[in-house]
Amino acid sequence: MEEMMRTIARAALAAAMVLSAAPLAGITPAAAQQTIKFGALYPFSGGLALLGDESFRGLEIAVEERNAAGGINGKTITLIKGDAVDPNQAVGEARRLTSVDNVSAIFGTYSSSLSLAATQVAELAGVPYFELGAVSDPITERGFKNVFRTNATAKDFSVRMVDSIPDAIAPALGKKPEELKIGIIYEDSLYGQTMSGYQKTRAAEKKLNVVEALAYSAKSVDLTPVILRLKSAGVDVVLQTSYQNDTVLFFRQMKDQGFKPKAVIGAGGGYSLRDTVAAVGPENMEGALDVDFTQYRTNPKAAPGIEQFVTKYKAKYGTDPRSGHSLANYMGAKVFFDAIAASKDLTADNIRAQVLKVDLPVGSTATGWGAKFSEQGQNTRALPFLMQWQGGELVTVFPEDAAVAKMKVGVGTN
Repeated sequence: MEEMMRTIARAALAAAMVLSAAPLAGITPAAAQQTIKFGALYPFSGGLALLGDESFRGLEIAVEERNAAGGINGKTITLIKGDAVDPNQAVGEARRLTSVDNVSAIFGTYSSSLSLAATQVAELAGVPYFELGAVSDPITERGFKNVFRTNATAKDFSVRMVDSIPDAIAPALGKKPEELKIGIIYEDSLYGQTMSGYQKTRAAEKKLNVVEALAYSAKSVDLTPVILRLKSAGVDVVLQTSYQNDTVLFFRQMKDQGFKPKAVIGAGGGYSLRDTVAAVGPENMEGALDVDFTQYRTNPKAAPGIEQFVTKYKAKYGTDPRSGHSLANYMGAKVFFDAIAASKDLTADNIRAQVLKVDLPVGSTATGWGAKFSEQGQNTRALPFLMQWQGGELVTVFPEDAAVAKMKVGVGTN
């Protein structure tokens, strides 16, 4: 980790540019004084662009909502985009936002590798960084004072995935949890390695029977060897950590190989996207489970404000939300806007003091999460739910108070 931090720091320095901090084009000095500039750092292009843009949409709606209500202490919020395709670009864009555009804070990021790089730059610059979507635990475990995160971590996701077996899947199948054979498969980047590590540890704690743990490249064009290993081992429940392309490939080739596990659980990524279902076919993803950010088909009694968010999203973009990432970013932005408004100024120390005072109970926000931040900047009240694809819709099935449907058993209708 120390070597990675040194590498990122060197990249940050190399990316520095000697440019004047001129005001935004078209904005007079007087108008600029009535504006607060925030950076919006996401992957707007490249392979992660779909969920990067979906995440940004939630932030964008939160900004419009806040500005319509008078902004932050009478000042209008202006977003300055930064497009981060890879960690090096994340470093460069974060450097530009902090040292050239002079933003008061940065919001982002969706991808953990991008967030790990960009937050390093922001911390060195003394600029608050509000992470609304990346899940890698180390993001808030490095002792940084100005990095805060509203969403759940990889460990939270992994624990929910594993606990879903004894809590929901085994009872639905009429089986004892230890009777089920479990296969853990994961793409081999930081995301997959982190998630699978927590899954293995949690499964051991729960005394579950993990018979396979297999890594693969997210760029793979053939997952047949992985599927045949699972099939040969008689796996009942598959836990997959994946992105969109490998999720699509897995379901297509699982059908080709006649592999029919009793349950498949994904960890967000491609599992939450309508585009994935369209590519695979609703009949083939019927019954697939997903531990993820709160999706819009959740009981509003457990997530007050979710219906209003969906209404605003549809009015602005002409479609239902493409995944729960927009809702997670919307909720997180609202929490941080309130904290910034409560701060006596925009200095990092005063903003941190207000963030640490936030105290929202579970079930009080549109995601169903609460908000209470540790000294490390991590929200300790963000709890991922268990969803399932039913009839072409991703619906919440667990916990019971958030559910809108009962969980079904099996995967696929063919």
